[in-house]
Amino acid sequence: MNDIFFELTIKSNNALELFKDFVFEFGITAIEEKQDSFIVRDSENLDGILYAINEYKKRLEAILGLEIDLKTELIDKKNIDWIKSYQKAVKPIEIDSVYIHPSWESSKEGLINIVIDPALAFGSGHHESTNMCLKLIQNYKNGYNTALDVGCGSGILSICLSKFGFKVDACDTDEQAILATKENAEKNKTSLNRVWTGSIADNDEQYDLVVANIIADVIIMLQKDLIRSVKNEGTLILSGVLEKYLERIKENFKELSLIKIEKKNEWLSFVFKKI
Repeated sequence: MNDIFFELTIKSNNALELFKDFVFEFGITAIEEKQDSFIVRDSENLDGILYAINEYKKRLEAILGLEIDLKTELIDKKNIDWIKSYQKAVKPIEIDSVYIHPSWESSKEGLINIVIDPALAFGSGHHESTNMCLKLIQNYKNGYNTALDVGCGSGILSICLSKFGFKVDACDTDEQAILATKENAEKNKTSLNRVWTGSIADNDEQYDLVVANIIADVIIMLQKDLIRSVKNEGTLILSGVLEKYLERIKENFKELSLIKIEKKNEWLSFVFKKI
């Protein structure tokens, strides 16, 4: 074990999930998730990743046409067995009838158990947006058979949908997310119908339930494809939206019927119905 390790903290209020996805491209396999930030630790110097993140921010701003909020801090620390310390800090979470826990914790009888190891995943249900999605899926799943998870990340929503009996398709533009989704589905002994690297625009199918847990600007960019992918009488759940985007989301999806808005801290989730 080296005497020191390097710790890079990345904080963003409007593009955190994109930066999480990006660091996995560099072979990073473990991050610690916070409410509005995440931490990358490695025995190798992280200067290269810090530089890449700052360059990625510039590209995102050019592509999306908005100012990306980003704060970073890179420090070195005396080495301890931080993986074990991190595992001790990761707690299971119960969301109505769903119980999400890492593989080193026991299952809970009588609940839908989902095993997600944060060191191998992009989300573990603790973030407000994912948490609300899991709750809303349970509230609006009845009478539906097919589902699409847009921006599947760790696959936690796809796995939940599958465990509730849905025929599930999932997509993400990040290949690492697709690998994580497939690995986590296998670990949870769940079967997903189709999982692909790419956008919802690459798909012509329609679904009873569509869930998109991604940032607001990307949701707005995908507006037509999201609406098109929902069957008549189907439901669209949108999450990962900061409160300041409330009116923009309502305006962009006004052709659908707004059923519910859920709020947790500064994060919003929306439920729309296609009539």
